[in-house]
Amino acid sequence: MAMKSAASTLISASSTITRNLHASGGKKKIVGVFYKGNEYASLNPNFVGCVEGALGIREWLESQGHEYIVTDDKEGPNSELEKHIPDLHVLISTPFHPAYVTAERIKKAKNLELLLTAGIGSDHIDLNAAAAAGLTVAEVTGSNTVSVAEDELMRILILVRNFVPGYHQSITGEWDVAGIAHRAYDLEGKTIGTVGAGRIGKLLLQRLKPFNCNLLYHDRLKMEPELEKEIGAKFEEDLDTMLPKCDVIVINTPLTDKTRGLFDKNRIAKLKKGVLIVNNARGAIMDTQAVADACSSGHIGGYSGDVWFPQPAPKDHPWRYMPNHAMTPHISGTTIDAQLRYAAGVKDMLERHFKGEDFPQQNYIVKEGELASQYR
Repeated sequence: MAMKSAASTLISASSTITRNLHASGGKKKIVGVFYKGNEYASLNPNFVGCVEGALGIREWLESQGHEYIVTDDKEGPNSELEKHIPDLHVLISTPFHPAYVTAERIKKAKNLELLLTAGIGSDHIDLNAAAAAGLTVAEVTGSNTVSVAEDELMRILILVRNFVPGYHQSITGEWDVAGIAHRAYDLEGKTIGTVGAGRIGKLLLQRLKPFNCNLLYHDRLKMEPELEKEIGAKFEEDLDTMLPKCDVIVINTPLTDKTRGLFDKNRIAKLKKGVLIVNNARGAIMDTQAVADACSSGHIGGYSGDVWFPQPAPKDHPWRYMPNHAMTPHISGTTIDAQLRYAAGVKDMLERHFKGEDFPQQNYIVKEGELASQYR
């Protein structure tokens, strides 16, 4: 752990004490920012991750005297979220419709105690500013790892088998087998590399094992030898040594200062021509225009993912129009099963917060002025 200077430690400790004083009992104002369910909200009683579902915790919170505001309006000085920044105590957001919590917003939020992510990935928050302000940031670790890993496997197969052009043919009345088959392959025997092998990366590698692929992984931590042997994956210490070996690259690393723009024009140029890339991690890990250009030139043979920057993606985002893509909105981690898990996790942490109890250690992203190791 990096040592802080005495001055910064004192400032952080002072801020932490200030924020913790607010965390005493009494009525709290909690704001949730989620995507709208619209006409779909009433079709499934377990659809709790939308504005209308409100994580299924409204009745519980209000029965305890707390105020619970839920909105999807999160951007700009006149947004619904902005109106509540000065006096909210807890802000709940989600990676699928992120409320961008900037240093400016943190400064305005004089009563703010807790920032919760309903899901995994808290990079929509300025974590350094949150740490300096003595805030707690936490997420529901593990809540949608299975959901995302399954989605990644699906996307690998969609790209390898050139599925999307075939689908388009079926709905436009065409029948051109050659237009699909000339770049459709088997997954067996291909080299798959994951950049990051945390909870999601490990699950993906385990699910790929039956396909008899050559599995590689790059991570700051090496797996336990027994697990590595069981999965049949090989550790690659140097990222730039691994990448040119890969037929398929999957991004499974968090967005940090070090990984932002990690795949720029120069790194992409070193990849195998025709490489397939799946990114369900974060859009900002990629240089947006460099990916679009490489897809247009054919250097990237196919790109699929559900993460963009910013989110929601504007209508003129280059990835919407590049060839050979299989992009979707940010959906992989918000299956109904995942929603129920992260809703339960948020409720558990709120209960603990109201009682002054600690969260499960793995859920903390910022605690007492320190960032979790993956964000340092």
